[in-house]
Amino acid sequence: MTPPPTVSRWAGDKEKKPSKFLNRKVTVDGLSFDSQKEARRWGELCLLQRAGQISDLSRQVRLPLRVNDQLVCTFVPDFTYTEGGKQVIEDTKSPITRKHPVYRIKVKLLKALTGAEVRET
Repeated sequence: MTPPPTVSRWAGDKEKKPSKFLNRKVTVDGLSFDSQKEARRWGELCLLQRAGQISDLSRQVRLPLRVNDQLVCTFVPDFTYTEGGKQVIEDTKSPITRKHPVYRIKVKLLKALTGAEVRET
């Protein structure tokens, strides 16, 4: 007699696997955000854009990072916008996420290739 198949404790709709950084996804005005902190920052940036302090506000813009015409990886910051005539690349991160090695490498690679700094909020 064969044993019954084992089912993962995360299978099905009853329980969800916790996210890697313990953030909770949230939906605001039909937009999905990876965390409440990110959603709150989006609201602040929208107000700044309406006030004329920033422009060209965008979310989740894919920035391909290429070395010698080879795609190494893609950095996807939470927000990009123009402030005082300069492009700003902003990521809303918790202290735990800021220390993640893959994130740190992507930020350093972006700076090395483009000279752009990532504003972390």
